[in-house]
Amino acid sequence: MAWPNIFQRGTLLSQFSHHHVVVFLLTFFSYSLLHASRKTFSNVKVSISKQWTPSAFNKSIELPVEGLFISGIVGDRLNLRWVLSFGMCSSALVVFVFGTLTEWLHFYNKGLYCSLWIVNGLLQSTGWPCVVAVMGNWFGKTGRGVVFGLWSACASVGNILGACLASSVLQYGYEYAFLVTAAVQFAGGIIIFFGLLVSPEEIGLPGTEAEENFEEDSHRPLISGAENEDEAEPNYSIQEDKTITQVKAISFYQACCLPGVIAYSLAYACLKLVNYSFFFWLPFYLSNNFGWKEAEADKLSIWYDVGGIIGGTLQGFISDVLQKRAPVLALSLLLAVGSLVGYSRSPNDKSINALLMAVTGFFIGGPSNMISSAISADLGRQELIQGSTEALATVTGIVDGTGSIGAAVGQYLVSLIQDNLGWMWVFYFFILMTSCTILFISPLIVREICYLMQRRQARILSG
Repeated sequence: MAWPNIFQRGTLLSQFSHHHVVVFLLTFFSYSLLHASRKTFSNVKVSISKQWTPSAFNKSIELPVEGLFISGIVGDRLNLRWVLSFGMCSSALVVFVFGTLTEWLHFYNKGLYCSLWIVNGLLQSTGWPCVVAVMGNWFGKTGRGVVFGLWSACASVGNILGACLASSVLQYGYEYAFLVTAAVQFAGGIIIFFGLLVSPEEIGLPGTEAEENFEEDSHRPLISGAENEDEAEPNYSIQEDKTITQVKAISFYQACCLPGVIAYSLAYACLKLVNYSFFFWLPFYLSNNFGWKEAEADKLSIWYDVGGIIGGTLQGFISDVLQKRAPVLALSLLLAVGSLVGYSRSPNDKSINALLMAVTGFFIGGPSNMISSAISADLGRQELIQGSTEALATVTGIVDGTGSIGAAVGQYLVSLIQDNLGWMWVFYFFILMTSCTILFISPLIVREICYLMQRRQARILSG
């Protein structure tokens, strides 16, 4: 029996140096800090709404407007460390002005808030394409599902960190929640500037492309765009001779044309809509629907992220074992529909609610983490662009940028549905979007399930 690549060459950890560990931790916590500052807004939603708009809740400010399409392209053409550090530090300054300085000056202006939050979204959008590209440079396809599954918990850890920081200082005023997260994020940006190594080549180590060239055909990338290397379009590959290696970034259009990019981008738009709705609205929902205190709701919402951490890691590991991602996603998303139905009927009991919340996070947050990290890395490393380290941030930006469009539209729709129809219809909307996620990747699901069945039959016949 041919064991999957994750088990074939010794333990996964034995293949990593201390440089890999440092890169893993720096990129992990850099994005955690970005998410913590985002989470601050949803954690103080009740207090800030009463302060800014006493007569009505602010609906427009929720929009997570992000320039991920542009940031991915920029990340492929500029030094990833510079881009990431600039995004973190400048975003921290905007968050400070948005939540702290305006309160200290008692200056309340809806237009200013919207403008600052849009700018913050554009600056924060530098984060995800850059950190995924750096991780893709350091970690090859061996065990990518479990490595990226564990690493993609950075967003959930950031949510937990943001909730803890906000709830710890909320008694002194919501402005201090913004102040603390902005200060920590700014410090993190400085550390990234001086400490992050973008690729192994910077210190003379072989890159992931060199390692992956030694893999057998049976262990090709989990997402492959051609039956053999000769079928790959020459425009997407690096032209190489004996003396010169030409490295170029692919265009936005070429990246969109790569197999699987559009399907997963559309699927992620639907799934990120659901995931970010929990991210932005869960503390408010708990306070509004059950009457729980804001600080209690903030702490309880952590369980959704705990479920997402476990789900992303476990599902990534299973996809490594199967060497296919789509079937794992399909099963998890089908179960997510059931978990949404169950959570929508949660009683007014904190323990039961936390349990159902964690299960929902497992089946929704897990697939969301896998698409945005491991699958994006697979898409940016497939055979049509083999050897091009300049494509990963662009592909990641397309997938996550499309997801952010869905998330942005979703925040407006959630507010609209809740105001006119109630929370139960919001959950019906989540179920519909989760079903659409499955629909968009259904061709990939069918193809990969057929492949797994054929592989199993071949093993039975050969045995």
